[in-house]
Amino acid sequence: MFQHTKLSSAIVLAMSSHIAMAADTPSPDGSKKSIETIQVTATKRTQSIQEVPVSVTALNGQQLENLGIDDFQDYVEFLPNVVFQGTGPGQNEIYIRGAATTQTSIAVSTVQALQPSVAFYLDEQPVSMQGRNLDIYATDMERVEVLPGPQGTLFGASSQSGTVRLITKKPSHSGFAAGFDTGMSWTKGGDMSNSVEAYINLTPTDDTAIRIAAYNDRQGGWIDNILNQPGKGGYIGSAVVIDRISGGLLADPENTPVEAPKNDGLVEDNANDATYSGARFGLHHNFDNDWSLLVQHTEQTLKTEGVFAYDPNLEGESSTNRFVPEENQDDFGLTTWTLEGRLAKLDIVYTGGYLNRDIQSTIDYTGYTNGGLYSAYYACNYASPDPAEQYCADPTKWYKEDTDTTRLTHELRFNTDVDNPWRVTAGIFYDEQELSTVGKFNLGNTDLPYFQNLGVTTVGQEGINSDGGPFESEVSFVNDITHEIDQLAVFGQFEYDLTDTITASLGARWYQIDDIFKGSTTTVDVSRRVKAFATQNPDELIAVGEDPALIADAIQSGQLEVGLLDDDGTLTVDDVIYKATLNWKAADDLMFFTTYSEGFRPPVTNRVGGGLAKNQQGAFEGFRIPVYSTTDTLKNYEVGMKGDFFDSVLRVNATAYYSEIKDLQTSRFDPTNISFLVFTDNVGDAEIRGLDADITWLATDNLVVNGAMSWIDSELTRLNDELKGIAPPVGSSLPYSADFSANIRARYYFELDNGWEAYINGAVSYTGDRYTGMTMNAFVVEDATRLVYGTGSGLSIEKEADLYSGVNYTDTNGNSYAGGRYVQDSYVLANASVGITANEWKVELYVDNITDEHAILHIDDQQFTPKVVTNRPRTVGLRFSYDMY
Repeated sequence: MFQHTKLSSAIVLAMSSHIAMAADTPSPDGSKKSIETIQVTATKRTQSIQEVPVSVTALNGQQLENLGIDDFQDYVEFLPNVVFQGTGPGQNEIYIRGAATTQTSIAVSTVQALQPSVAFYLDEQPVSMQGRNLDIYATDMERVEVLPGPQGTLFGASSQSGTVRLITKKPSHSGFAAGFDTGMSWTKGGDMSNSVEAYINLTPTDDTAIRIAAYNDRQGGWIDNILNQPGKGGYIGSAVVIDRISGGLLADPENTPVEAPKNDGLVEDNANDATYSGARFGLHHNFDNDWSLLVQHTEQTLKTEGVFAYDPNLEGESSTNRFVPEENQDDFGLTTWTLEGRLAKLDIVYTGGYLNRDIQSTIDYTGYTNGGLYSAYYACNYASPDPAEQYCADPTKWYKEDTDTTRLTHELRFNTDVDNPWRVTAGIFYDEQELSTVGKFNLGNTDLPYFQNLGVTTVGQEGINSDGGPFESEVSFVNDITHEIDQLAVFGQFEYDLTDTITASLGARWYQIDDIFKGSTTTVDVSRRVKAFATQNPDELIAVGEDPALIADAIQSGQLEVGLLDDDGTLTVDDVIYKATLNWKAADDLMFFTTYSEGFRPPVTNRVGGGLAKNQQGAFEGFRIPVYSTTDTLKNYEVGMKGDFFDSVLRVNATAYYSEIKDLQTSRFDPTNISFLVFTDNVGDAEIRGLDADITWLATDNLVVNGAMSWIDSELTRLNDELKGIAPPVGSSLPYSADFSANIRARYYFELDNGWEAYINGAVSYTGDRYTGMTMNAFVVEDATRLVYGTGSGLSIEKEADLYSGVNYTDTNGNSYAGGRYVQDSYVLANASVGITANEWKVELYVDNITDEHAILHIDDQQFTPKVVTNRPRTVGLRFSYDMY
């Protein structure tokens, strides 16, 4: 995410619709040019983007090339209504129009994460995944389409707040074509980066075309893993913080010896490298004038080393202390097919795809010692009552993950003739997903007597995706989980021209989703536990460690909901969602529209559902983890306009919207309850009001000026009782999205004496303050940071409550913990570039982040001390490309 990722850059710029419509070159005859209009398939029909009565933005392939899209953070400022939040390439999530909640730690996202609220497509294939959206390198693209607002009627689950579509360039029957792009760049204080992309288009017969694209992009790092120096801002570790959270297990925590972790062998400058490499193969065959078949296969490897965040308590804004060599390898293969034809006046499309993705990761988990009810158990010898015999060992820990994901989809749809006064799009959709993961946690130091020769096995002994136990002796805990999601849906959209200028449309989608969660952890037989709650069989409840009478009372009182579970433990949900639009063509180049739409995210089964909180104080008294989170729904009302003025030299598009979210899902973890681990819950209800606007102005034949802004006002309107004192109070803003963001960009073209063309680009953007997450734990985390590092983070905190969690914890000064969230402070970024084009050749020199601003893009506090994900420092680069047609 935070490297030279063409996918992320393309999405960012597509959301910045102010650039998407601008013409790219002056008219060859010298006449005054007009704004280019892109054809899109946002409604599963091909239409002009200015004719589609919904908010949609797009960039075509030529614009992607001319804008030199390479890097996400270089263009993050052009996100008026969308944000990416995550910890590195292949480890991020997308949020649109402020509909966001706390995301799950990447270490357990494959086991216990929310489904995405934004659907992500490659061509016709949905590739959205929980916790780790597929990070596709966007080479050889036809266009990028982004649809803000619910798109569930046509695009299904996870299109709750929007849909992003990457449309690849297909094999062309027009003949031979080939080209390549290459570039290199230098980052201040970092390593050099370089990339190469190439494509070739062949037509072996009149009816058959083949297209191949390949790429390799190595992105140099700039984050330094520096030597840990306790007492000089480095990781000290503290028996005090362990003792406080663990319940007073140490006799004299103030004087208990603590061994600080060591990273002598891992010290390295510019440690966060990333490399994307892959290829796409496509074949298109025309059977006759009416029927054709397209088959494509994409293969990609993404490999990263190090981390993409710095420790704010250390000196500078590019330093971190990590104690385990971290790496992530993310491989996927995606095969898609589309059969198109026509019967009489009916267009028929059958499309499908098969995705296989494998992730292997090693993550530094040392920060786990900084929180959790049993922290002292993993790091300290506290068995002896004599303080002189108590000590805390090296807390270094790690997490290793091996995850395999498959997804198979089929869709059959029908379109009536577009020339009719009435038009119908209808279809049936089937989706089968399976995620199998084995996660191994090293938590306990084997120098401690009770962790020597441990050998952990899973509850079921034989395991689900692994070969059972014993695992290697240093493994303390294991997740061995398979998550299956099967979906069947029927959808349709009917449009009718009420008059020559007014059109009404109505869409609906019926869906049924089966969620199957099975497997085991070191301590819990998840499969048996879910079935026990489904059947409420007393013998099964006792077998999984629950009191049947207490569970019956919790279900009867409504504290626990189990009605969506079948007897075999399958969670099943079905419903119908709707969309209605009315648009008025006031003039040839002016349209007004109003839309009502619905979106949803399916429920998520919890691996430790029904469990009682270990800590029974305050807000946690009597609390039980939900067996599953329920569906959260978003209802959206919007009005908008799209207009071209003054002979298409000025374009103004604007949309105002109001959204209601019911039972907003969130990811939860509380360090005082080790039994919580991570689980999903429904925080309450929320409302979002917003305005998106963009302007494209062709000031002269040679000057294009673009501007965009987004205003978002979000608030929680209802909060579940058990989350009071944990989540922000009613009236608080949702996380991650700024109240106001704006930007301006200009591109100037001019002719050189030798007939070549040149251009100059400039851009400035502003992003406002943003909150992090849906948990008011910033003061708790800040206190742990001071104890662990001997200094605070220096990050901004907004106090939102007098007491956190309803539990009377005290900080190092004896004060009760207040409730508050970290604030990602506002920032301004600027970029510039100059380029020359000559026939098929193009060369460009660019400077990104001219002022070397270190923006706070994301604050990660999953390990109880904050880490800051930032943009790449000032980068100077050179691009060179050649296209032969």
